[in-house]
Amino acid sequence: MTISTVMPEVHEPGIITGETGTQRLVGYVIDVRDRSVARCWLDVGPQHLNRHNVLHGGIATMLLDSACGATASLTVDARGTAPFLTVSLTTQFVAPAREGRVTAVGRLTGGGRSLLYITGELRDADDCLIATGTGVFKKVPAERLT
Repeated sequence: MTISTVMPEVHEPGIITGETGTQRLVGYVIDVRDRSVARCWLDVGPQHLNRHNVLHGGIATMLLDSACGATASLTVDARGTAPFLTVSLTTQFVAPAREGRVTAVGRLTGGGRSLLYITGELRDADDCLIATGTGVFKKVPAERLT
């Protein structure tokens, strides 16, 4: 397996946009200005809603995955762009989110040399908890980056 790297668009230090096709398609932003946690936010519009007019669960999970993965990256790279693979991710949905900004935050909870354990929370602009997640993340070995 070969993993290609794409240089992210950085419009201000610590703000990552357009790094991946998914990020460009969905429109979320990764904020790694706080070197201990990463944040991932999305301005939810009609294109992000499910048939019940609330944020699609897959997009909520993707935001948690991105925030947790970037948090893992911050443990080895101050820019938050070192690639990590999601080994597992469990999401619990707590409340619906409608249009407006939602923000996922990842927090390192443990790990060792090869695996990191990260938890995440997704909240809306009113600080209402939308979803939580727990995941295991593994750094991509340098030889896999060619």
